[in-house]
Amino acid sequence: MTKSVVVAAPRGYCAGVDRAVVTVEKALDLYGPPVYVRKQIVHNKHVVEDLEQRGAVFVEELSEVPEGATVVFSAHGVSPAVHEEAKSRQLKTIDATCPLVTKVHHEAKRFAGQGQQILLIGHAGHEEVEGTMGEAPERTILVEHPDDVAGVEVEDPSRVAWLSQTTLSVDETWETVSKLREKFPLLIDPPSDDICYATQNRQSAVKQIAQNADLVIVVGSKNSSNSVRLVEVALEAGAKASHRVDNAGEIDPAWLDGVERVGVTSGASVPDALVQGVLDHLQANGFPAAVEERLTEENLTFALPPELRKDLKQRTGR
Repeated sequence: MTKSVVVAAPRGYCAGVDRAVVTVEKALDLYGPPVYVRKQIVHNKHVVEDLEQRGAVFVEELSEVPEGATVVFSAHGVSPAVHEEAKSRQLKTIDATCPLVTKVHHEAKRFAGQGQQILLIGHAGHEEVEGTMGEAPERTILVEHPDDVAGVEVEDPSRVAWLSQTTLSVDETWETVSKLREKFPLLIDPPSDDICYATQNRQSAVKQIAQNADLVIVVGSKNSSNSVRLVEVALEAGAKASHRVDNAGEIDPAWLDGVERVGVTSGASVPDALVQGVLDHLQANGFPAAVEERLTEENLTFALPPELRKDLKQRTGR
């Protein structure tokens, strides 16, 4: 039996996650601990635990933050109501919202201003969805699944637009949009793709390695939407089995029984050290060193939040 391990690329950190994590690290260096962070800065428990050890304090709501303290908003974005609450409590805010999420917020405001009913495709309870819906709560309807389209009712079918969460399954989103368009032929598209480049690239890359895989291991936390989607995409692309793990310690030995071809990838909020841990675990269990299969290069970077850049400039004098 000839065993093989293929690791997908691109994988792991995207530009928005990298910016958010570095924002908290720089804030800790600049202001000293504690620096408060509303919600998990990114959906990865190892990243959160590492930042906690360095002095970050993660809170669910702003009421847990002392008045006048520094608070970072997570990569997933917040609603205008949260910005207002921070202002009323005199909190120093640093907004680490991914610019690609901010783009969707702007689209929501624009569509609402034009009098459109917004159909937001996404998952209930996800911070990103809560933030986007908060831009126009009276004009936004959440659509979670293609099967939900039948029950969607709008005031004026001639004034309907759709937006989406940035981390969804590309294929399922287009299935939902197709059904929405059947029901609302005048449906308006967003000006550009809402599903971000990193989500699309990671899904395309896992499709490539899943076609011939007996097993695909996705490294990522259970509350990471894009990591959970990668498991689904791998199975749809032909993998015989696919499982999500936070780290190598969660790999069930039974998964490897009788398996020849293993694919490995990771969600957009996963440090590559965790992927390396999985590859090392596979080698320790009789698999060869991994071969990387790269779909495309990613060179996008985002500048740090302006509030932080300004303070860093004052500190360093440049």
